[in-house]
Amino acid sequence: MQDLDLKILRLLVAVCDHRSIKQAAAQEHIEPSAISKRIAQLEHQLGAPLLVRGRRGVEPTPAGLALLEHARTLLFTLARIESDVAAFAGGIRGQVRLVASASAIAESLLDDVAAFMREPAHRDIKVDIEERFSRDLVRMVREGSASLGVCWDSIGFEGLQHRPYRRDELAVAVHPDHPLARRRTLRFEQTLDFEHVGLPPATAVHTMLHRAAARAGRTLSYRVVVSNFDAALRVVAANLGISVIPRQVGLASARMGMVKVIPLQETWARRRFAICYREAESLQPAAAKMVEFLVKKGEAEEAGA
Repeated sequence: MQDLDLKILRLLVAVCDHRSIKQAAAQEHIEPSAISKRIAQLEHQLGAPLLVRGRRGVEPTPAGLALLEHARTLLFTLARIESDVAAFAGGIRGQVRLVASASAIAESLLDDVAAFMREPAHRDIKVDIEERFSRDLVRMVREGSASLGVCWDSIGFEGLQHRPYRRDELAVAVHPDHPLARRRTLRFEQTLDFEHVGLPPATAVHTMLHRAAARAGRTLSYRVVVSNFDAALRVVAANLGISVIPRQVGLASARMGMVKVIPLQETWARRRFAICYREAESLQPAAAKMVEFLVKKGEAEEAGA
């Protein structure tokens, strides 16, 4: 495998996609016999058959499927490398890899990124957005596997630069028939008498709520643990528990009468997001433009508040 040829990986992917050596050859502008010969050489090199040939074409063997998965990943990574390097060729172009917490994605981040991409000057910029836990996204930015990260500013940004983005406020979502539904505001301690719908332990909001409960000398009781805020709202709408969520996330469900959203009184319930990156000077032009755009969105929000 030391001298594995990228060309043969592309040919293998094409053959598996078409289930036909002939059609793959037409796509790749090569003779079918040349593909067959190169795949046979690869099979000999690996010591395992990769394709099964039949009347209706070809099918990958178990070994072929394993190699196919790695080949797709490798070719995708190479395409991203090429796109990233192109960003330094001049002009505002390239690809921005952005990682963000569930809270940031659930609120305004996707709308803000879409507004950024709609601007004519940014039409050549591509964006990848991945949801990650806050501690993981900070590590990814620090290691260089992502250009930008967006999460709460309470996370440790050691070794990274960061700038303020938007603010948000935590609230409690309850079913309209729940005993707490008539309250205008709530203290977090008042919610601890009821079963919660929570997020996984690795999330920042999980840690924050457990610390708050511990300060009150209480514990959180979970009826359901879900992967995101949308799922939490569905469970609340089914009257199976209450949930602490970003207020903005719950407003759409509240307008439809599915839940009531009640602000929390605690100061820790008012948070701020930040955009982090390694060094401003080393950011690709596309990523640098996005940082400035997002920061201005946050400033405009505060000015209008």
